[in-house]
Amino acid sequence: MGGLFSSPDQSSSQVPPAFSSNSSNPFSSRPSASSSNLSRSSSKPPPFSPRVPYSSKPSPSSSGPSPSSTKQPPAFKPILHTAPNEVTNEEGKTTYAWEKGEPIYAIPEDIKGLVKRDIAPQVLKQPLSPSTYKAYFAALLYAEDYYLEKWSNFLLEKVTLKLEEAALHKKSKKSKKGSDEEDDKIFVEFEIDSIPEKRPFLLSRDMVYARPSDKTVEPFQGFIYRVVKSKRVLVEFGDDFLSQHHPNRKYDISFSFNRVCLKRAHQAIEAALDPSSHNFLFPECVPRKNILNPPALLNTYYKLDTNESNAVRRILSFQGSPPYLLVGPLIGTNAPRYVPEQKVSARTGVVVCEAVIEIYKTSQENRILICAPINRTCDVLMRSLREVIPESDMFRANAAFREIDGVPIDILRSCPVKDECFACPPLQKLRKFKIILSTFVSSFRLHNQGIAAGHFSHIFLVDASSTTEPEATIALANFANENTSVIVTGAPGNHSGWIRSNIARKYGLGKSYFERLREVGPYQILNPMFITEL
Repeated sequence: MGGLFSSPDQSSSQVPPAFSSNSSNPFSSRPSASSSNLSRSSSKPPPFSPRVPYSSKPSPSSSGPSPSSTKQPPAFKPILHTAPNEVTNEEGKTTYAWEKGEPIYAIPEDIKGLVKRDIAPQVLKQPLSPSTYKAYFAALLYAEDYYLEKWSNFLLEKVTLKLEEAALHKKSKKSKKGSDEEDDKIFVEFEIDSIPEKRPFLLSRDMVYARPSDKTVEPFQGFIYRVVKSKRVLVEFGDDFLSQHHPNRKYDISFSFNRVCLKRAHQAIEAALDPSSHNFLFPECVPRKNILNPPALLNTYYKLDTNESNAVRRILSFQGSPPYLLVGPLIGTNAPRYVPEQKVSARTGVVVCEAVIEIYKTSQENRILICAPINRTCDVLMRSLREVIPESDMFRANAAFREIDGVPIDILRSCPVKDECFACPPLQKLRKFKIILSTFVSSFRLHNQGIAAGHFSHIFLVDASSTTEPEATIALANFANENTSVIVTGAPGNHSGWIRSNIARKYGLGKSYFERLREVGPYQILNPMFITEL
């Protein structure tokens, strides 16, 4: 599933702080949230003490951070390498070489102090501009991050877990076209308080930890498959859990929220400070440059009406900033997860596919990146495109830990797998693909692999109205330069539904890049050189 906080590039196996006996619980001084098993701290600290990211937290009632928490966490994750043999230590100690790794993006203490008291940082009260862009979105992301940290000690005690048998339909390799096979699964079900103030906002793919209430064993790890009506939670656990479970057993339940998507978003807004990104982010008065001359008559694969043909022709006619907006129905669908051999049906998707096909045919040098909020949209677009474009020219980039069983069989052929994880080809091979499809967050893997800004001649940010601006910026800031053509699609009134923090929601994290562009300059007056409404 997509969204800023629901499509982690990797799952966490770390035991949550709620099960740690050496972690100060910020909610321990408060009464139980309800009389029905709902609490934020265990009445008896467990005897084991797993590693946790924060060993001390200030009490909510204190006026400021405690002395043990005033030291700001390191800005970068350190990487240690064994030193070369010739490097010795006189005391005979093992010697390591230290290297600065990825930024951690820990919440600054001053911002944490404000958000904890439900006070918006001052930058959020200023207009969004090139000078405030990084600080503004960083503050929104920190507010969201604090929400995750605040609920990291949430614990449900002595919960009864029910098993629910389910049949998931998926396409079979061997079955005839249009037929499918059932995959039997056993989900674990429990209920959680529906009042937002009494429980964390849970999303599909959040991690769940269950430990038998009467035992001191390591908790079992599962992930949320679905949250029904904000209170019924369906979780998938492994066979190790199922083999020891019996109906009368009670469990203590904790949750873990992955920060990978937040870190990717922080990196993107930093990269967006590059001058080459300015005209993509703030294109108020920028004239259209580098006008090309596409064919007057297009030999299209799809049947297009006049408005759609004009949109394709305009996409082919420009190079570089500012972006081109395509307003219409979402390409992604609210249909069930499994739809056999589903192809694009929304007219926006048809226009995008036709434009990609024409760009592909125009020049062997063109390279196209297509990003969407969710995997299903990428899969549907790829399935439609390969009716015309050879599969060998396309690569479907996935998060390393995307469930292999969740990838359609016909798409899986274009997804290299190594050690049961989705792999990214080496840079030399990546650069040869004409078309790469990825979710916004997973596109960071291409950057990590060495794909530079300017490699792609065209970037399509599809259904960008469904995601936050920092998430859309992951692809924009890392891969676009002054010569890159960027096409942004979305639906009016659509917005990301994955914002957990009240401050982040109130001050605009839910407002998409697509929506913000529609309110400025030539987009607002519907200049056809900048925007087409389907």
